[in-house]
Amino acid sequence: MSTTLWIILAGTVVTYLTRIGGYLVLSRFQRFHPRVEAALDAVPAAVLTTLVAPAAAMAGPIEWAALGVAVLVALRGGGLSTLFFAGAAALIALRNLPL
Repeated sequence: MSTTLWIILAGTVVTYLTRIGGYLVLSRFQRFHPRVEAALDAVPAAVLTTLVAPAAAMAGPIEWAALGVAVLVALRGGGLSTLFFAGAAALIALRNLPL
């Protein structure tokens, strides 16, 4: 097999082990300390921030406008799917405007 395939397989195994390892460690506890629970509840927001922040920092005016649409949908109480589709639709529409 090629080196690339070995790298992909190794990455797959390591990713699986980290995910199952976290599950196995946390499944041993019946109750969590409130601080641990608060930290675990904050993980999705932290992951989303690490994905959005670099793209937003390097974005142009079109991307900022689409991000603004997504923020407005979020503030109006739209769900996560609604927020995503509104932001994506705004980005697609703005990028296809004839300038």
